[in-house]
Amino acid sequence: MLKHENTQSPEENWRILIVEDDERLAALTKDYLESNGLIVSVEGDGSRAIERIKSEQPDLVVLDLMLPGEDGLAVCRIVRPHYKGPILMLTARTEDLDQVLGLEMGADDYVAKPVRPRVLLARIRALLRRVGDGAEELDEEVASSSRLTFGNLVVDSSMREAWLEGESIDLTSAEFDLLWLLSSNAGRVLTREEIFNQLRGIEYDGQDRSIDVRVSRIRPKVGDDPMNPKRIKTVRSKGYLFVKEL
Repeated sequence: MLKHENTQSPEENWRILIVEDDERLAALTKDYLESNGLIVSVEGDGSRAIERIKSEQPDLVVLDLMLPGEDGLAVCRIVRPHYKGPILMLTARTEDLDQVLGLEMGADDYVAKPVRPRVLLARIRALLRRVGDGAEELDEEVASSSRLTFGNLVVDSSMREAWLEGESIDLTSAEFDLLWLLSSNAGRVLTREEIFNQLRGIEYDGQDRSIDVRVSRIRPKVGDDPMNPKRIKTVRSKGYLFVKEL
C-alpha cells in the first residue's frame, strides 16, 4: 500500500490525463497521484485520447507508447499543434529510440517503465511548476529581465512566448524552457550537465540525448541553419552556446 506523502501544496489542483491501456497500472497510478492532491482522469485508447486532450486541455498528459487505436507517438504528433501543456511519455527502459522519437514528436520528458510512483509524481510536479514559474536561469543578472531581444528574435519569459520577425514561434513547454535558459545566458557556454540539471532536476548520466534532440528542434524555429548553426552553437565536448550577436 503506497503511503500518502504530506507534501501537497496549494497549487496542486492540477488536472492530469493518464493515457494508458493497462487498467491495473492506470488505476494504481491514478490512486497514488490523487492521494497527493492531483485531479486525475484515465483514457485507455489512443484515438479517444487525441480528442480528449484537444477538448479537455488537461494541465499535463502522462502518455504511454503502446496503445490501441493510435500509439503514443502518433497521439503526441497529432495533438501537439493543439495542446501546449507538458506531455510526459512512458517508455521501455532499454528503448532509447523510443525516447528520442517521443522527444522529436514533442514530448517534454519521459519516465522509464516500470514506473516508480514517487519518480512519476516528482517529474509531474517539476514540469508543471516550471510551466507556472518559468525555468530557473543560471545568470542572475539577466533574471530580472523577462524579455530578451536578439535582432529579429524576441524571447519573453513572463509570457512564455518567442517571436521571429514578429511571428509567434510554435514551441512546446520544454522547448521554450531550453530556449530561455540558453538565451538568458547568451555568450556563455552551458554544459549538458548544467542544462540537464536545470531543466530536468536530475543528474546527467552522460548518455541521455534529450537536450540534443530538443536543440535540433529549436534551431530551425529560431531561424538557425541546422547544418551550419550560427545562433545556437554546439561546443564540442562541452555543451551549447547561444550567440548574442550574429
